[in-house]
Amino acid sequence: MNLNLPFTKKRMPIFFFGHGSPMNAIEKSDYTEMLSIIGKKIPTPKSILCISAHWMSEGTWITHTKNPRTIHDFYGFPKELFDVQYPANGDIALAERIQSVIKSPQIQADNEMWGYDHGTWSVLKHIYPEANIPVLQLSIYMEQPGEYHFRLGEALKFLRDEDVLIIGSGNLVHNLRTIDWDRNAKPHDWAVECDLWMKEKLLARDFKALVNDATKSQAGKLSIPSPDHYYPILYILGAAYEDEKMRFEYEGIHNASISMRSISFGMI
Repeated sequence: MNLNLPFTKKRMPIFFFGHGSPMNAIEKSDYTEMLSIIGKKIPTPKSILCISAHWMSEGTWITHTKNPRTIHDFYGFPKELFDVQYPANGDIALAERIQSVIKSPQIQADNEMWGYDHGTWSVLKHIYPEANIPVLQLSIYMEQPGEYHFRLGEALKFLRDEDVLIIGSGNLVHNLRTIDWDRNAKPHDWAVECDLWMKEKLLARDFKALVNDATKSQAGKLSIPSPDHYYPILYILGAAYEDEKMRFEYEGIHNASISMRSISFGMI
């Protein structure tokens, strides 16, 4: 018997990844090495569901196409980055199962609007470089409060027992207006303060505070000027079980104002 299994038997672990700059897709670093190692540690999923900060919508949508396109949703970066393609298949049957199981809120099928944005493919390119696992993206209904996203994460929890890997991709601290493009720039004091506050709440399993209180401080307001990059963590908190281990897969602040903190639930 193998007593050193790196994952919980049957139940798929879940992850939130701070994805940071799109350049992480084509660069090698301790961060991208972390992603590669995770791909080797966890059981191979049947499919992947990713909630990316970069698909903001009216209503909640799920990709519903056989071959979703790779979206290069950025500008001012090298041609090498625009040349990246992530040709993973979609999973129409799984999208329809999610729609059938979750009646409220209604999840609408997207047949043409979206594909894989860089919040998804810049991470998966390191975890599954062969793009051989089907992928779905779920959009973020921006007009809804944090509680909506947390509760939808709870509703998606059943997928973990069906060999589906759930990933949230964003950044807990994300302020592009104060960014320093030197990756090793000294972090802003408020970014450090907010990132540590979030770490403390995660360690205490105080998910209620993370859902409701993240922007109540001045540091929180500066760290989360818009909730698009923050909301993906709430899906992961909702999909977590009380009895499973949480751990930080990566910690650090890049470019002065981008927290790369990455979190897992269910890894041993």
